[in-house]
Amino acid sequence: MECKSNFFPTLDDLRLEGTAQEEFHEKARSTRASIFSDRVFIRAVVEVSNYCRENCHYCGMRRDNRALDRFRLSSEELTRNVLESIPDSVTDLDIQAGEDPKGTRELVLPLIQHIKREKPRLGITVCLGCLDYQIYDELKSAGAEIYIMKYEVAPEAAYKRFGAPVTWSERMKHIRWLSDNGWRVSSGFISGLPGHTDEEYMENFKVAQNLKLHGCSVSPFIPGESTPLADQKMGSVTRVLNSMAALRLMHPLWVVPAVSALSITDASEGYVRGLNAGANLVTINLTPPDVRANYLLYKRDRSIMTEEKIFRALDQTGLVPSLVSQSQFWADSHREAPSVTSCS
Repeated sequence: MECKSNFFPTLDDLRLEGTAQEEFHEKARSTRASIFSDRVFIRAVVEVSNYCRENCHYCGMRRDNRALDRFRLSSEELTRNVLESIPDSVTDLDIQAGEDPKGTRELVLPLIQHIKREKPRLGITVCLGCLDYQIYDELKSAGAEIYIMKYEVAPEAAYKRFGAPVTWSERMKHIRWLSDNGWRVSSGFISGLPGHTDEEYMENFKVAQNLKLHGCSVSPFIPGESTPLADQKMGSVTRVLNSMAALRLMHPLWVVPAVSALSITDASEGYVRGLNAGANLVTINLTPPDVRANYLLYKRDRSIMTEEKIFRALDQTGLVPSLVSQSQFWADSHREAPSVTSCS
């Protein structure tokens, strides 16, 4: 099956509201259906460590936040909360942490090896920041298949302004290295950062277009506790939803997540609206409740998605769970990351 797209969004696309917005989102849904039918990947996430050596201005886990109780989960907690608690509907597991090389070696590598022994059909995604290339190889050898590394914000001047991880050139080097060395890579960016101009914002789509990706996300800026941006205004959900639809139209094969933060910016129906904008991945949180608040991406009062909430959202949008993991989907359909303008 051929699927070509020469679409690239304009600022007017990202400002759409009302009937025009609904028509734009309908195009995104039709595009999703042409590739994925009515199937949506259900992923579980476990956040294993909130130690982080980076100091991003928008993140509550930044190293300068001395008020945060730091944690690394024990092997027993991981076994109990992942292997014993993961619902049957889940096809993929996302293992996340702050940029914590110690936690990666001591917790993540053994966890992946254990999961692959006990649940070999479960797809493994990791989101662990910029690490040594040797660790990437070890993670892949253990059984991880997808690496999430968001480029956070473009262009380079804005990246530097918001204190994003390492340097722009180093981050992009890691993303490209992962894509070129056997990983399926998902990236993404933040919408609504204070002082981020419209012209700068459009650079996010140019960056995404020129990376070899299997997925891309857009998340609303939410002012984080104990960050330099704590008193700033929350990002617009309209722009986030239109950006999600734009990503779907740019690259029909991409996995575009409906991020849980949508339920904070639009509490009544944010998650459903994300699916209606073309998203095809939803996430259940399996992090133990007693440490969940300390995985402080933005606010302690997080929107936690459960299997019940996920199924309710799928029912409202006429969608059903995928029967295979993301990587298995690509393998079964003989598809891989599209080029800039086409996929086959």
